[in-house]
Amino acid sequence: MSKEVDSYKLGNIRVTITETEDPNRLHVDCNDGNFHSGFTVRKYEYENYKRHMNQKISTAYREQYKDEGP
Repeated sequence: MSKEVDSYKLGNIRVTITETEDPNRLHVDCNDGNFHSGFTVRKYEYENYKRHMNQKISTAYREQYKDEGP
């Protein structure tokens, strides 16, 4: 099992960052109870562009619910 690096809430979205087999990459797991998303990022991107990554996650989830509208 991969070691957890960080875990936090982004509004209703639970974000968990874990290590991968590649020491220069991290796995980002996002889940709000309805939708689940996972992707990898370079460690450098996570350390230096975390705010931008969080904005992209929030926007993606917001768009998902917008696309689901009546």
